[in-house]
Amino acid sequence: MRDPGAAILALDAGNTRIKWGVHDGQGWRTRGAIDTAQAATLKNALRAAGPFASAIACNVAGPEVRARIVEACGATFVTAVAEQLGVRNRYSDPTQLGADRWAALIAAHHGGKGNKLVVNVGTALTVDALTASGEFLGGLIVPGPALMRRSLDRGTAGLRLTEGRFEPLPRSTPDAITSGALQACIGAIERLGKAMASQGAAPERIILSGGAAAEIEAMLPYPHIHRETLVLEGLVLAARN
Repeated sequence: MRDPGAAILALDAGNTRIKWGVHDGQGWRTRGAIDTAQAATLKNALRAAGPFASAIACNVAGPEVRARIVEACGATFVTAVAEQLGVRNRYSDPTQLGADRWAALIAAHHGGKGNKLVVNVGTALTVDALTASGEFLGGLIVPGPALMRRSLDRGTAGLRLTEGRFEPLPRSTPDAITSGALQACIGAIERLGKAMASQGAAPERIILSGGAAAEIEAMLPYPHIHRETLVLEGLVLAARN
């Protein structure tokens, strides 16, 4: 086990942003983020991080971004496995699970008791079922709200991307697009919750994270806890153990 007081740099490279934070064993000493498209500037951005003893990362943004992370800080990379820190992975091939989802599951399991849905809202929406005993039953991946809206703009001739607002019964096309995207996300969460309940593990709460979490937060079908640094927390747990 690593020195629990040693500062650890954790990085979460997603489709839109590379988020990072330095944890000193008591809390986040500093945090930051850059656009993934600007990965070449990561080394300069990390000058604000200050000293750290080691670096750990998860990356779903491809090999070029991975190379930039290695160049910037020499990080080691987390990958999903069959079991780690009390979380058991029920994927038929455990290594296929995204490393960011795996880190989030580890953090969610160690962050509170009970059955839960682990929901990340970003470019994609991921919804993962986690039991109180640490068993990851499975999960969903669907486009996030913004990606759904953009898909209609790009994939149809008559629907242009304009800002709408949520309405239970939309009466304009912009509102119909916005409301449809949000309802689709909430529907995915509700359906996975019902699937958990059918297995005798009804979710008691949602652990919510992601840059677009605010878009669906008010509509969630279960009590929720917003954990902005959830993936980074899981990475730090993995690094310290």
